[in-house]
Amino acid sequence: MDLKSPTDSNESQSQEIRVLAVDDHELVRNGIPFLLSPYEEIKVVGTARSGEEALRLCEELRPDVVLMDLVMAGMDGAAATHAIRARYPRIQVLALSSFHDQELVART
Repeated sequence: MDLKSPTDSNESQSQEIRVLAVDDHELVRNGIPFLLSPYEEIKVVGTARSGEEALRLCEELRPDVVLMDLVMAGMDGAAATHAIRARYPRIQVLALSSFHDQELVART
């Protein structure tokens, strides 16, 4: 996947990548769309604060990619990832975490 920023040449149009950002911290949830905004090919279609909300929004928004926090109250990122992949196999999930816990990552 070749991502070009708006300043790169516009030789060919790439297909839009629809992203759902999931994190229980508001600063991170709001920061992800800002960080991805320079990339024309990426559209953040929604944000969720929990695994449960992520599942609901996957049904509603049909993202291509979910950026998933692993450590959240209620349904954590590992459980949400398994549920999303079971229900929506075409959705790719990328785990986000500030923790260095191999077991947690292995569960996803």
